Amino acid sequence: MFSNKEDFKQAFSERLQTDLGKKIESASEVDAYRALGSLVKDEMNRNWLKTMRQYEESKEKQVYYFSMEFLIGRLLGNNLLNMQLLSLVKEGLNELGFSLTELEEEENDAGLGNGGLGRLAACFLDSLASLGYAGHGYGIRYKYGMFDQRIIDGYQVELPDRWLAREFVWEVRRPDEAVEVRFGGEVDMVRAQDGRLECHHDHYEQVRAVPYDVPVAGYDNDTVNTLRLWSAEATDHDTLVKASKDDDFNNFLEHKRSLEEISEFLYPDDSHEDGRRLRLKQEYFLVSAGVQSAVRNFGRLNLPLASFPEHAALHINDTHPALVIPELMRILMDNHGLGWEEAWEITQASVSYTNHTTLSEALETWPVGLVRSLLPRIYMIIEEINERFCQYLWEKHPGDFDRIASLAIVADGSVKMAHLSIVGSHSINGVAKLHTEILKKREMKIFYDTFPERFNNKTNGITHRRWLLHANEPLSKLITDSIGDQWIQEPERLEDLMQYKNDRSFLKELNGIKQHKKEELAAFIKEYAGVQIDPASIFDVQIKRLHGYKRQLLNALHIMHLYNQLKTDRRYKMTPRTFIFGAKAAPSYHFAKKVIKLIHTVADVVNNDPAVNQQMKVVFLPNYSVSLAEKIIPATNVSEQISTASKEASGTGNMKFMMNGALTLGTMDGANVEIHELVGDDHIYTFGLSSDEVLEYYKNGYYLSRQVYEQDDRVRHTLDQLIHYSPFSKGETEFQDIYDNLITFNDEYFVLKDFASYIDTQARIGKDYKDSNLWNKKSLINIARSGKFSSDRTIQEYASDIWKIQPTGILK
Repeated sequence: MFSNKEDFKQAFSERLQTDLGKKIESASEVDAYRALGSLVKDEMNRNWLKTMRQYEESKEKQVYYFSMEFLIGRLLGNNLLNMQLLSLVKEGLNELGFSLTELEEEENDAGLGNGGLGRLAACFLDSLASLGYAGHGYGIRYKYGMFDQRIIDGYQVELPDRWLAREFVWEVRRPDEAVEVRFGGEVDMVRAQDGRLECHHDHYEQVRAVPYDVPVAGYDNDTVNTLRLWSAEATDHDTLVKASKDDDFNNFLEHKRSLEEISEFLYPDDSHEDGRRLRLKQEYFLVSAGVQSAVRNFGRLNLPLASFPEHAALHINDTHPALVIPELMRILMDNHGLGWEEAWEITQASVSYTNHTTLSEALETWPVGLVRSLLPRIYMIIEEINERFCQYLWEKHPGDFDRIASLAIVADGSVKMAHLSIVGSHSINGVAKLHTEILKKREMKIFYDTFPERFNNKTNGITHRRWLLHANEPLSKLITDSIGDQWIQEPERLEDLMQYKNDRSFLKELNGIKQHKKEELAAFIKEYAGVQIDPASIFDVQIKRLHGYKRQLLNALHIMHLYNQLKTDRRYKMTPRTFIFGAKAAPSYHFAKKVIKLIHTVADVVNNDPAVNQQMKVVFLPNYSVSLAEKIIPATNVSEQISTASKEASGTGNMKFMMNGALTLGTMDGANVEIHELVGDDHIYTFGLSSDEVLEYYKNGYYLSRQVYEQDDRVRHTLDQLIHYSPFSKGETEFQDIYDNLITFNDEYFVLKDFASYIDTQARIGKDYKDSNLWNKKSLINIARSGKFSSDRTIQEYASDIWKIQPTGILK
């Protein structure tokens, strides 16, 4: 395509003319973005075709990573970086009168995910390609993302996320690869002439799954893997039959619309029957389309089905795609005539499962009636899996009815998706050491006792290419200038930075980069949120999905406490601090939405009070996204990772902040434990209950939040301000629900129990920050020790321990 700046400028100018009919002088930023995206994709397509051809010819094993979310963010800059074209294109565009930074802003964040689950999946795809592994993602091409978050009078308001309103230049529609997915109907098992049972499925509803493929380029190699996103479309045959039966064109349109809504929204509201039905439809739609595609790819190799596990690994990212197991069984038995035992052996050997939570509400269950009516053949297979598994348990533990009931896949009128995932997989992994130990010893102990050989740990990781190399160019340059560029391919080489931990000149330069990033973020916040903040203050940041266990509420209550101190004690001086929040609350999660309202109320009071706003500001940045995180993280001093211990499986935001030199303020939860192991007590700020203490309180019920309220004046005064007349409530009942959650309903997430420890630790941070050399040393040590958390390391562990694959991509 182009190998130097002049070739690029010519190719770019020609693309503007041929594709858009524009000259450089008249082209807008949108035009330039579309032309550049088209140009880059053409180059990727060449390597994409070569990669796919090599995979097919080599017949090597390929990984199919099933996930309801792929939070890929903007792709223009990331693709240019991985293709080693970033500097060349940036310089060429500047000479043509365009800014690459401004062109990147023209790309919408792909609305394909919500939080850490989706971002992890995106990082894994990047690492698979960059390491030369044959690994692809299977997801849904949502027409609308989670939602476009607006804040009106402090309240979250949800609008459609129309991320596809502007052309998504990276996707390729492949109607020739479409498959059919069936819902409902009647299933009969009929004995054929040869004595084998055949499945007859009639009167079903059929939807067409059309793939849109997005290329995933590896870093500095020619490997290009695929993110395949499925879109639901009505089949002409099915819709015409419906129309002719009803003799009603309006019914025809309504039916067509009902099928296409399967891929319309990420996580439809499941608080009502129609929403639950639609969400289950989504999950099976993804699974059926993906498994059919993987089996068809294998079929092109002309190998016996028994060798399927040697050539395909199907990975379940959380329980949403658990139906991969019965769907693969269905295809092997109904479409290819295999018997149960052979199909089950192939399925178990092919499927692996990652558990991402210890929260019971996140371990999906579905009513038997819903599964049976919507997926009759799949339910038959699940029921048979359950019967055979329970028989196995009876033979192993005769008479132990309680054990069998606890382990059953179908019990108490529900299908338990985590149980199905464990029974049907050869590998079950947690995502941090602590999380995996909790699974093995507590949450899934009974399963661990049954299948100890299947459980393992794979601590999460992030792609350092996007989150350091691209998001923080000045810091990346300093690192490369100091220790060479090997760290880009081998992130554990960041450890070489330790030689500079006592180098005052280096630490000063490191601080200068952080300060520059803070000034950039301050300017952005002024424009984006209309709040003037002090770049010299501590940037204290909590950006993540809003949930009770993540405890944004603890953060907000602490800010109220600081405000009270500043107002009542004129002698009290704090190190100036800016508290920055970014979070979306699920539309039906009313408590979380109340916390957002509280944060905005606190911000209004603090920011508009001249007696305190020179020492403290509060900012909530709406519509949190990957691209917003890329602006915030490099500028952060304090990374708030304050979940209730034992609740956060891993976290990956903590790793991104650490890699960019922020210091972690956190509980000993998830991957915080491993960060602590790497940096030591002096370079992380830990507080609060341990996971063992939390779990013991849950078990024995000794915790009484009202006692904390009555014994700690700071807690009582702060909480009373939620319901009595104060600057934060003005005598209204707006925050009665929050007060009741903490006192009447006994503070499920131990916010009050950890409050005193949190206050003390925050005070220590303020003191330490005043010693800039000490703080910069802590920051450097965090960067140097962050290499372990590259997703390259994680993927190498998955590849060798679970998927049993070797690099087969096109490497330089």
